Amino acid sequence: MPDYGHELLFGSVLTPVADRPGEVVAAARIADAAGLDLVSIPDHPYQPGFLDAWATLAVIAAATSRIRVLPNVANLPLRPPAALARTAASLDLLSGGRVELGLGAGAYWDSITAEGGPHRTPGEALAATREAIEILRALWAGGARVHFEGKHYKLAGAAPGPAPAHPISVWLGAVGPRMLRLAGAAADGWLPSVPHVPPPRLARGQLIIDEAAEEAGRKPEQVRRLYNLSPGPGGFPQGPPGDWPEQLAQLTFEAGTSAYLLPSGHPELIRTFAEEVAPATRELVAAARTRGDEPRMSRAAAGVRATSGTAAAGHPFSVQPTPDTGLRHSAERLWDEAARPAGPDRDPQRRFTPAQEEPARNLIAAHDQLREDLTQLRDIVDQVLAETLAPGEARSELQALSLRQNAWALGAYCASYCRITTAHHMREDQDLFPHLRGNDPSLGPVLDRLTEEHHAIHGLIERIDQELVASVTETGDGSGRTGLRAAVDLLTDALLSHLAYEERELIEPMARFGTGW
Repeated sequence: MPDYGHELLFGSVLTPVADRPGEVVAAARIADAAGLDLVSIPDHPYQPGFLDAWATLAVIAAATSRIRVLPNVANLPLRPPAALARTAASLDLLSGGRVELGLGAGAYWDSITAEGGPHRTPGEALAATREAIEILRALWAGGARVHFEGKHYKLAGAAPGPAPAHPISVWLGAVGPRMLRLAGAAADGWLPSVPHVPPPRLARGQLIIDEAAEEAGRKPEQVRRLYNLSPGPGGFPQGPPGDWPEQLAQLTFEAGTSAYLLPSGHPELIRTFAEEVAPATRELVAAARTRGDEPRMSRAAAGVRATSGTAAAGHPFSVQPTPDTGLRHSAERLWDEAARPAGPDRDPQRRFTPAQEEPARNLIAAHDQLREDLTQLRDIVDQVLAETLAPGEARSELQALSLRQNAWALGAYCASYCRITTAHHMREDQDLFPHLRGNDPSLGPVLDRLTEEHHAIHGLIERIDQELVASVTETGDGSGRTGLRAAVDLLTDALLSHLAYEERELIEPMARFGTGW
């Protein structure tokens, strides 16, 4: 695929965690000061653990001076296009023309319908997105009142405006070929993510966009190509940040990608990306454009590309999953463990390098941390419910926990632990599972079952929250404390069983395909 000649852009993807609202704004200020071009916020209106995307973007715009802001990507089913047009245009005016619009057709339909939104088929989501882009353009253009008669959206003489301070770009988050054709025909850019569209699949997507653009009478270079990165083993780019510029520059020429967004709120990594990776990448691309050829890769970068996603020479798979001990604290069962599907048999001839096995070890390490803190959570519950640990003493105990999140009361710690468990599952559902499914569809039944168990655990977490309230407000019969103990016992059984099942089924595929993170 050609280099489309676009100016390179670099940005960040920041997660707006609700119980730490200052962090996302502080990270955005660092990105602005360090010289990044874009700062983006995921839009999950159904997730109460996250701040509202548009409210967060407004505060970020007010706290920064030059960086552009965008949702990554706006949740169309819960953001009607007329309201979305006015929100984006208003913030563009207030920020001095610093708003772009990442737009998504929708996913996680159960969560969307729980919020009162529609449940759309892929065809319906495509049609609704096409209608939405037309409405956005019409309301931003000004002029006569807008009449629109679509299947999903209707306007009966809506007044246009306000007009944005600059032409807002619509960057479409798309994966399937029909949505890619819509990006080529009607959008200003394509914004995929590494877990859903890994680098080897970019060229095919770009070709579909180019053909659709030409059929619509547009030039392919009118559609900017962006990319949400996912550094690390199995993701892209690979290696330390010093290795990234050559990989990004090469991708600019191979797939036409010209904007790279890093999912990190870590201050030092943001600065490194802005002050070292971005200028080095720009220098490589500029030099190659001057020469009229592709960037010249070092041996190290070429080695990364040669081994990415392949079964390199090495040893048989050596990572061992944590076994399920079979110990249960509760007579209640959250699911039928015997009904769990199993994935395909491993290839005994397959060989792995230590780097390929690293994602599997990282998953087990993350699970071990959840197990360790679950043990401490049970101990604290025991002490508080037995009235042998006062809140002041609990505070010193909790200070040592890695997941304490400044919690010092029992309820606050339970909430903190449950939030992190939920966030761990969300990341798997949104990134890891689609990545594995795309590489090996035969894993589908296992991934579907794991997702179902995530939802069941989330429901149990909500039950614990209710039992916490009951334990504090009980009238003396002890029912609240009994309910809390039962809920924590069931969480222990379910979570430990789930973690063991997940490791048994996924660590070897993670070594084969990476994580997409």
